[in-house]
Amino acid sequence: MSKTIVIGSDHGGYNLKQVFIKTLKEWGYTVEDEGPDCLDSCDYPLFAARVAAKIKEDDAKLGVLICGTGQGMTMTANRMGVRAALCTNEFLARMAREHNDARILCMGERVTGQGLAVEILKAFLETDFGGERHQRRIDLIDSVAK
Repeated sequence: MSKTIVIGSDHGGYNLKQVFIKTLKEWGYTVEDEGPDCLDSCDYPLFAARVAAKIKEDDAKLGVLICGTGQGMTMTANRMGVRAALCTNEFLARMAREHNDARILCMGERVTGQGLAVEILKAFLETDFGGERHQRRIDLIDSVAK
């Protein structure tokens, strides 16, 4: 996996995005910030689409999307054909990567505290896809989603 993380938010996830950017850089990651660059009200689908497009074009990259609840970002990224997982604890983050090969971690700033959010991010990034029997299921997802 690449050491580049593509990240985006809306105004509801902006503060947690700033925490993640700082943390990711401290962990040695390169961060591609797809916006926004301020707390002004904005529309989450635009930022989710930017991140999802970058993840689709580079299989080595992972992404992070943050809005108020994480729901809208998750729906948008999945609709674009990128496996995105809304995670509220470390177990979900590990399973999203290991079993589902999730490429984008979605979170809700208004749902998850910063300390737990950083632990969830760490679990997501440190877990690899398990392959084998899980790949068969990923292939099934792709076949039924057409």
